[in-house]
Amino acid sequence: MRIDLHTHSLESDGTQTPRDVVLSARQAGLDVVALTDHDTTGGWEQALATAREIGIGFVPGIEISCEIDHRSLHLLGYLIDPADTGLAQELTKARDSRESRAHRMVERLSADTGLQWADVEKRVTAGATIGRPHIADALVDIGRVCDRAEAFDKYLHPGTKYHVGHYAVDPVRGVELVLAAGGVPVLAHPFSHVTGRVVADSTVEAMVEAGLMGIEVDHRDQGEQARAHAEQFARRYGLIRTGSSDYHGAGKPNLLGENTTAPDQFEQLVARATGSTQVFLPSRRRGPWVAGESPEGT
Repeated sequence: MRIDLHTHSLESDGTQTPRDVVLSARQAGLDVVALTDHDTTGGWEQALATAREIGIGFVPGIEISCEIDHRSLHLLGYLIDPADTGLAQELTKARDSRESRAHRMVERLSADTGLQWADVEKRVTAGATIGRPHIADALVDIGRVCDRAEAFDKYLHPGTKYHVGHYAVDPVRGVELVLAAGGVPVLAHPFSHVTGRVVADSTVEAMVEAGLMGIEVDHRDQGEQARAHAEQFARRYGLIRTGSSDYHGAGKPNLLGENTTAPDQFEQLVARATGSTQVFLPSRRRGPWVAGESPEGT
C-alpha cells in the first residue's frame, strides 16, 4: 500500500483541481491519497467523487495554520466533521485573515513591483483559501520573478518589508478543535529548517498533552536528524508516524508519493477518527480491508 497523506489543490495553494490531484495520485501509483488544503474542506466532494470513480482510496483532511511565540507551525486534521461549529468558525476566521493580509501585502508591493489586486484575483479560484503562493504566481505573471521560489526569496518571506502576518490559532487550541470535530490531529513537518518553522520541543509536548495523535516524520523539508528527532517523539509518546509529499502540483517540486505512510500507521489513524464519513477505501488484495468496506471507526 502506497499512502500519501498531505496534498494541496486549487482550493488553497496548489495548482490542480481536487479532481486532478486525485487523478495524479493514481497515475503516481498511490493506493490512498489525502487532500489537506489550508483552512478549507472545499475540495473534499470533488476529490471523493473522483476517488470513487477511479478506485483509489481517499481521506479528507485540512491543514490548519497555528502560531506560538511568533513561530508558525501547521497542524493536519484528518477525518474531521466539517459541520462542527467550533472548527468551522475558526477556519472562517483564518481564511478572512488570510485575505485581509493578502490585500495589505499587495498594497505594499504595488509601489515597487506594479502588482495590483486584480493580478492576484486571476490566480485565485472562487471560494479558495488565499495565500502568499497566489501573490507569488501573480508576480510571475507580471514578469517580476521567474517562479514562486524567487518570489518568496525576494518579496514574500517574513524578513521583507512587504510581509504581513495573519491570524493563526494557538497549536494546543488547534489540537482541541480537531479532536472536538472527531478528527485525528497530526503535527506537520515540525522540524523543517527549510521553511524556518522549527517547532520547540516544549510546544510538541504541550500538544501531546492536549491529545495530539500523530507526527509527520518523513517530509522532504526534514533532513535525517530532523526525522530522527520526530521519530523519537513518536516512540516516546506513542504517536502515529506519517510520511507525505506535501504536494502542490506545479507550485512546489514535491512529487506525489515521494514520502509515504506505512499501512499499519494509516490503519491506526483511520481507526481513531469519529468525525467525517467521507473516507473511501476500496478493497486491495494486499490491503487489510474487505471489499466495499472501510476500516472500523470510519
